[in-house]
Amino acid sequence: MQLIDTNHPIYRPLWVRLLIVVSCTAWSLIEFFITQDAFWGTIVGGVAAYSAYMLLFTFKPAPLVEQKPAVATDDDAND
Repeated sequence: MQLIDTNHPIYRPLWVRLLIVVSCTAWSLIEFFITQDAFWGTIVGGVAAYSAYMLLFTFKPAPLVEQKPAVATDDDAND
């Protein structure tokens, strides 16, 4: 089961994917070392590991689909 839709265009830039992984990892470390809460640190650490796996290691973007511009016809000009 895939929880992250890697075909979504928001995940195409590398900096977005890195930001997600780094922020989840930082949150996990804060939970472990600042708040001393191992439960939430483990949960967020799992989210960080899963997002790193999906967004960095197995990421294969879908090819871009280019849309052709609409061409005005003579019928459109008469309306």
